[in-house]
Amino acid sequence: MSETVTLSLKTLLAPSKTVEVEYPGMPGFKITVAFLSRDTLIGIRKNSTKVSFKNRQASEEMDDKKFLQLYVEASIKAWSGLKLKYVEELAPIELGTNSPDALLEFSNDNALFLMQNSTNFDAFISETVTDLGNFSQASSK
Repeated sequence: MSETVTLSLKTLLAPSKTVEVEYPGMPGFKITVAFLSRDTLIGIRKNSTKVSFKNRQASEEMDDKKFLQLYVEASIKAWSGLKLKYVEELAPIELGTNSPDALLEFSNDNALFLMQNSTNFDAFISETVTDLGNFSQASSK
């Protein structure tokens, strides 16, 4: 028989969880992502919405660029192993004299560029950060 405990679920909820996931089809390219709770997503939407008035009527307008920037900052925490040849598969770039095996270091700007220019990367991140199953065995950070 199982033991019953009296707890407030609120005390058990982790404010943030991160996990490292490997991008499919790109060996060694690992991304550290954070779980985005419903409250976090609502906060991002709220911070990306402007209220304007027309003829004394309030109208909300979403700033898509600001939303994406805040979404990327909240969801993508780091990456490793992102070779330029992988970037070339994800988004239109010119390698120039750079080696295809050179690694692109993580920055919020680089992550934002990939989200803006790669529907595959965007879809992968969006699916990963909202799937609680990816974070159920991860440790809180």
